[in-house]
Amino acid sequence: MLSHLCLGTNDFARAHDFYSALLGELGLVQKFHDPTRPWAGWMTPGVPRPLLVLGAPHDGQAASPGNGQMTALLASSRAQVDRSYQAALAQGAVCEGPPGLRPHYHANYYGAYFRDLDGNKLCVCCHEAE
Repeated sequence: MLSHLCLGTNDFARAHDFYSALLGELGLVQKFHDPTRPWAGWMTPGVPRPLLVLGAPHDGQAASPGNGQMTALLASSRAQVDRSYQAALAQGAVCEGPPGLRPHYHANYYGAYFRDLDGNKLCVCCHEAE
C-alpha cells in the first residue's frame, strides 16, 4: 500500500541520530544518507519498499507536524515495542502514552506513543499475542 513516508525535520543531524537509534531497535537499516541534501531513508533489510524518509522540507520552509497525523511503526514483539520506546525517550522523545495493551483497538494491540524532536507523533506497536 505504501511506497514511502516522509517526515520533516528542522535539525537533520539531531533527527538522524534519533531515528537511527529508534529504527535500529526495530531492525530497520539505512538505505541512504546524504547530509548535504539533507535526507536519509530506512527500510526493512532486503525489502526495498516501503521506506521511511527523513529530511528538510523541499520548499525551504520550517517543518511542522500536522494535527491528527501519526506514523505507526510495526514491531515484531512487545519487548521490541518497549525497547524502541526507551530508545526514543533516551534520544529526547516526549511520551504521549507509555507501552501497554490497548484492548479498545483489539485484544493483542500493544503500543507506545511519543513525539520526536520535531513534534511528529509516532507509535510503535505489536499486533501479536505475548
